[in-house]
Amino acid sequence: MPKITVDGTEYDTENLSTNGKAQLASLQFLEVQMQKLKNEIAVYQTARAGYAAALKAELEKTGTA
Repeated sequence: MPKITVDGTEYDTENLSTNGKAQLASLQFLEVQMQKLKNEIAVYQTARAGYAAALKAELEKTGTA
């Protein structure tokens, strides 16, 4: 039986109305988008850390630190 938890309460989604199904689909879409954004942020943070470390090493080599 499909279930979803909203604000700490678990609901059965098997017999949702058409409107309820549309709301559920919208919520699921937003959750997928949020996960994609989290993944993009993680990539950004990793890349930024790498570039910052490379820049720091370059600055230290040239003595401009």
